[in-house]
Amino acid sequence: MKKTICLNADIGELPGSNGRALDRAILDVVSRCSIACGGHAGDQASMAATVKAAYARGVLMGAHPSYPDREGFGRKPMAMSREDLSATLSQQVRALAAITRERGASLSHLKPHGALYNTAASDEGIARTIVDVTIRCRISLLIGPPRSCLESAASDAGLDYLSEGFADRAYETSGGLTPRSTTGALLETDAERIRQAVEIAATGKVSARTGETIDLSVHTICVHGDTPGALASALAIRDALYAAGIEIAAINP
Repeated sequence: MKKTICLNADIGELPGSNGRALDRAILDVVSRCSIACGGHAGDQASMAATVKAAYARGVLMGAHPSYPDREGFGRKPMAMSREDLSATLSQQVRALAAITRERGASLSHLKPHGALYNTAASDEGIARTIVDVTIRCRISLLIGPPRSCLESAASDAGLDYLSEGFADRAYETSGGLTPRSTTGALLETDAERIRQAVEIAATGKVSARTGETIDLSVHTICVHGDTPGALASALAIRDALYAAGIEIAAINP
């Protein structure tokens, strides 16, 4: 039986017509997308355009909420009460959900962004807050890091969960992503990104930044829409996966 992997992209994050054009091109490659909904990036216009493009291509759409940090692009943790965090995440997701409803569509998943994603991997309280928001917004599927507090909280609440790997980010031996402040955290060449994506999809393992091979069994691989060279990498990764006999589909767990 052929192996199958879901390719997903975080989109709606870059401004203007060039950002929307890049989103449309990436949507021709991936099977799921997570749309920025105002916390770290995105506004009503970008959400509407991105939803329209994804719907036209039959790409499953999800919400990509974050800490309310547009200046820092949601990449630094913020000290917030669970109530305040829940309120801002709910507001972001519901804004996007209203736009999808206007298209006769719905949100198929929620995937936290940036520092929120990383914090939820190890913080049970943050993980439970994200799960609560997901349930409150009537979404049944979370995307997040494997073997994490977020996955455990989703399981406890009866939510479906897609564990995720990254084509363009380096890994530590712990299985976590290399912090962006560390040299080598971002894989910069197509060759590196292709190698890592195929390795993850074909073997359920990944080569850590320090050279060790670690387990990384995931359902989906992310190609970031805001990474330099994102489109060329996405196309090359898709072709390499096909060449390795791996199918691409919007799988559910």
